[in-house]
Amino acid sequence: MPFIGNAPARVPLTSADITDGIITSAKIVDGTIVNADINASAAIDASKLSGVGGLSEVDQWRLTTNFSGTQTVITSNLERVDNASFSVLGTGMTESSGIFTFPSTGKYLVEFVSSARFNGYNRYQYGSIQVTTNNSTYSEVSIGYNTVPSTGANNYASTYASYFFNVTSTTNCKVKFYTESDQTMTWMGDTAVNLTYMTFSKLGN
Repeated sequence: MPFIGNAPARVPLTSADITDGIITSAKIVDGTIVNADINASAAIDASKLSGVGGLSEVDQWRLTTNFSGTQTVITSNLERVDNASFSVLGTGMTESSGIFTFPSTGKYLVEFVSSARFNGYNRYQYGSIQVTTNNSTYSEVSIGYNTVPSTGANNYASTYASYFFNVTSTTNCKVKFYTESDQTMTWMGDTAVNLTYMTFSKLGN
């Protein structure tokens, strides 16, 4: 401000010279606050931060009844797990004719367990995860193999497959599940217990 006479001597600005609450976010240059500026005991609530604080989406679906075949995409008899001890975390997946749509973009761990029964010898059986990023063309991205080496009745085998899927669009990025064997097998499903089932966990944004 204007003054008459000699200019006052310059002195360092101290915290006592600044009125409480006078510095606002608008006065702080974007991108200038670094880790060293934040006290280790600040205890910032996770709700104030993006992409941290644990999983935001976990869902699980299962096959509800047996089916027989050699090669097929699972397109029906699917349900979200509904045991009393289960609870979906977040919004959850949506399913139509075996195609699963994600509730939000992000990085998801997709897991698939397939269980089968066969009478006699079977060289292989497998379950696989297939994904699309254009809502059209699907590619096989993970396969779990197993064999049924015995020739006896009611032989059982399970497979496990997983894939880390970067879902960049909830419209174009989708997933479905496929089973195959060299001879006709009974793929196992149940409405009360997970036998053939899918798990979806959002690990990050």
